[in-house]
Amino acid sequence: MVPGARLVILGRQGAGKGTQCMRLARHYVVPHVSTGDIFRAAVKAGTEFGERAEEYMVAGKLVPDEIVIGVVRERLCQRDARARGFILDGFPRTAAQAEVLDEMLDEEGMPLDLTIDLEIKEEDALARLATRRVCSTCATIYSTSRPPSINWTCDNCGGEVVQRLDDTEEAIRKRLADYNDLTTPLIDWYEARGSLVQIDAIGTPDEVLARMVHAIDSRKQA
Repeated sequence: MVPGARLVILGRQGAGKGTQCMRLARHYVVPHVSTGDIFRAAVKAGTEFGERAEEYMVAGKLVPDEIVIGVVRERLCQRDARARGFILDGFPRTAAQAEVLDEMLDEEGMPLDLTIDLEIKEEDALARLATRRVCSTCATIYSTSRPPSINWTCDNCGGEVVQRLDDTEEAIRKRLADYNDLTTPLIDWYEARGSLVQIDAIGTPDEVLARMVHAIDSRKQA
């Protein structure tokens, strides 16, 4: 195993992005930096950008890119991410954010190793999401074909495993359409810079992980 990695992981809903980010983080022994998690942590810790972000969140407003990148910078400059790397999940969401992130990482002397786009057809994503079940406490993901061990009780924390209210076909199709509109320019941005690899997201979690690790290690050793 090649130690450490600095990665951005993209993928439409249903691609298994959250699951694979956690698996990659364990494989490379780096933090899984989910933007939702770091926003909540920054607000709780009362950091400069966390306090600024909270003002917008409480008001129900979109947090400006300047504050989003500030929260991301605060997290990526912590010791664990500086020393070993990170799996960045949920950011960037636009080409403009990617450009700012790229500049910030270069300034900090920790450029990305690779950006991975987990590819899945829309109908396959729809089928996966329709069978998805989620722990209401810790958000661990299951499915009707891979349920928890005992009576829809989370194996990880004992919470109740349920179907999300927004996992209806209509809501899923809307999220997939929104993702396509927002993310296609982002994928093109990374592809134009030669830093994007697209990985087939169909297969067992172990099979998909193996494809990702091979792509990452090949790039790091090049």
